[in-house]
Amino acid sequence: AATAGLLDIAHHQGDAEIAALAEFMVPLVKGYCSERAVEVASLGVQIHGGMGFIEETGAAQHYRDARILPIYEGTTAIQANDLLGRKVMRDGGTTARLFAAGIAETETELAQGNTTLQAIGENLGLARTAFESSLDWLQTNSRKDIDAAFAGSVPFLMLSGTLAAGWKLADGARAAQAAIDAGQDTDFMTQKVATALFFAQHVLPECTVEQTRILHGSRSLLDAAFPE
Repeated sequence: AATAGLLDIAHHQGDAEIAALAEFMVPLVKGYCSERAVEVASLGVQIHGGMGFIEETGAAQHYRDARILPIYEGTTAIQANDLLGRKVMRDGGTTARLFAAGIAETETELAQGNTTLQAIGENLGLARTAFESSLDWLQTNSRKDIDAAFAGSVPFLMLSGTLAAGWKLADGARAAQAAIDAGQDTDFMTQKVATALFFAQHVLPECTVEQTRILHGSRSLLDAAFPE
């Protein structure tokens, strides 16, 4: 939905910068969301236990349907190569840094909120820092060791997707808190804030794991794939 909204804005306003940002988000929607769909559907089977596994609940069908998505969308590695090669390297990281700048603006707004919004903002900031550090590394190594850079393409896709999801949840939490303060649909809005906080504290830290894979994992991957 966020990508479609950006495309609409770019179309109606003729904004090339926004159009580039929308294009940057496309492999995240295709690759990251597909991988997360598999994970969520698998958890659905787990929640139902053995009954989920043997078709009683239909949970296994959801898992099979989700499992094909990372293949149908062009496979995750192809989406990752598109993100790194065409969406990042082609413009020297300009659009990726625009993406990060938008997140930093949200962090500033969250810092002015209550302690829950501040906690969300702090974790969002740590994830954004991991993204920017990885981006710097990938840009440097794309010029001197292209194989090492592309060895980190899938971790970079997952880092970027997790960060984007955390950003939009944080935006939603800020809006939900404003609604709570105004006495509007407080039970629903409280859950929106709780979901964003959970994601910030339990899922966004995965960005630093992906950063480690990008910065320090290329050689072991390449050595394992192409032994001398």
